[in-house]
Amino acid sequence: MPVAMHADPRRALGDLGSWYRSTLDLAVIGVTGSCGKTTTKNLLAQLLATRFATVASPSSFNNDIGVPHTLLLADDATRVVVAEMGTNHPGEIATLARIARPDAGVITTIGASHLEGLGSLEGVAREKGALAEALPREGFCVLNASSRFYGELAGRTRARVISFSVEGRGELDARALFFHSGGTTFKLEGHEVTSPLLGTHNVENLLAALCVARGLGLALEELLPAVSLLRGTHGRMERHELAGVTLFDDSYNANPTSLRAAVRVLAGLHGYRRRVLVMGDMLELGELSAELHHEIGREAARAGVDALVLVGTYARAAASGALEGGLSARQLVHFDTTEEAARGARELVQDGDVVLVKGSRGMALERVVGALCEQRGAAR
Repeated sequence: MPVAMHADPRRALGDLGSWYRSTLDLAVIGVTGSCGKTTTKNLLAQLLATRFATVASPSSFNNDIGVPHTLLLADDATRVVVAEMGTNHPGEIATLARIARPDAGVITTIGASHLEGLGSLEGVAREKGALAEALPREGFCVLNASSRFYGELAGRTRARVISFSVEGRGELDARALFFHSGGTTFKLEGHEVTSPLLGTHNVENLLAALCVARGLGLALEELLPAVSLLRGTHGRMERHELAGVTLFDDSYNANPTSLRAAVRVLAGLHGYRRRVLVMGDMLELGELSAELHHEIGREAARAGVDALVLVGTYARAAASGALEGGLSARQLVHFDTTEEAARGARELVQDGDVVLVKGSRGMALERVVGALCEQRGAAR
């Protein structure tokens, strides 16, 4: 078996991926953002696969190991590679862009994520904007027209900008959103579109994917039949109909932007006995951790959440915010660990409830989801 020796294997893997990318005749699409990266990447891969041989990052392979791994999955038949690009410290996106040399890029959102390493929202925007800077003049960059950083990001790229928005002024602008048991329906360029994914944030993710398809020369009409067949991503607003309970597993990860989006989805669900939010710690927020957890607790209460189950150390700060927002003490429960929450949720959740579970990856709240699924099983 051939063996390669190198003093820095991670650097070597990146160099190998970059070299391999140069041997292939295909387009590379880089996808980054504070949240929505994986969902957007998966939606885009599903849509493009109806027209092109497409390779996408497995799971959330989005670092200096995952990106070259994704490139190495392509072969001579591949026409498009969709590479997710994550970061938690300055300079990482630029490094991933040097490896993948993307022809086009998507920046989904700029929000309060990885503040421990990036410092501030402005720091997040600077880091994510490195993808826009890396794009060639003949490429294109997909941006959220509703973002406060839209102008800054658009100004950092030589590529054509294709924008999206919800009730805004994007090139692709979704209007008249309606949430229902089958997903979300909205108006787009004279078409009525129904996506099986719930939430305004998932409409934005879909619009970002459709913008990429447009940049690659595909007409909206070509892709709309595939939209109704899209599949969500495991652990990201994944719906389970259990005996007596509807459960949304959004446990894969969390930051303030994605948690606010989840709260809006939960608040918009009607016809249930109670709306229950199981919220775990949001990690890597640095000095702003307590403040941001407090804000989310207050917003959840004001949005109409009926019961708030908090898990972890920082989540304690959400309790004071929830009380300030109008929840009573009897509507709040706190567990120090995920194991305790998994056991406690079995007794707390009642027939007729809709439950949404969300927290940072390190909290492993999928254990709470598993406990409820094991207890109640699928609805009959």
